[in-house]
Amino acid sequence: MTDSFYKQISKESEAFGFSLNDLQIEQLFEYFLCLVETNKVMNLTAITEESEVVTKHFIDCMAIIKAIKPEGDTFVSSDLSGKKLIDVGTGAGFPGLVLKIMFPDLDVTLTDSLMKRLKFLDQVIEKLDLKKIATIHGRAEDLGHQKGLRESFDFVTSRAVANLSTLSEYDLPFVKKGGFFVAYKSTGIKDEIDSAQHAIEKLGGKVVSDTEFVLPDTDIQRSIILIQKIKETPKQFPRKAGTPSKDPIV
Repeated sequence: MTDSFYKQISKESEAFGFSLNDLQIEQLFEYFLCLVETNKVMNLTAITEESEVVTKHFIDCMAIIKAIKPEGDTFVSSDLSGKKLIDVGTGAGFPGLVLKIMFPDLDVTLTDSLMKRLKFLDQVIEKLDLKKIATIHGRAEDLGHQKGLRESFDFVTSRAVANLSTLSEYDLPFVKKGGFFVAYKSTGIKDEIDSAQHAIEKLGGKVVSDTEFVLPDTDIQRSIILIQKIKETPKQFPRKAGTPSKDPIV
């Protein structure tokens, strides 16, 4: 492991209010090495420089703790022990695989529509000897209707560019009543949230908070939208593959 990686991720994670142990830092470094090496033959990310991967991928993924604070202003990671999280459209594993490394007792499922991405993630999972984590191939529109997945998770995450109305149709069907959909977004999205309110309510959710923050040592502004599931999602949602993106609920 490089000294620069260790110092940067330690400093920036602590600035976010989360202390990583040496094993977690080592796992994240191995993940970084696998990401950069595989990226030479597969388009996983445009960000490959060490310091940028730390801040723009790893630290950004950790920002969930800014939205979920079970004990007031103090985040206690043990509160996620035994909880189930599904990362929809995980891509190169962001944020799901990072969250699994952060919270070893969290039961994590990673989904993606491209099998080659999941094969990469399976290799990383095996290399890091992670337990209670699985990958599932498929589109959210199909997986959201499957028994064992639908309304089965405490937390559902997506770190994607789709508008919030579309993301909500992808993700809220997986959230069990009382659970949360956590959307990673850029900042300044009040209008997007307002436009998605009807869709969120129709799908059984309620916006709890919009937490804005700046990534450490940058001017990059981000938001974490926390949406709670307050009632079951109507059975017709999600609609067939492609429809949520082409025709968002308004």
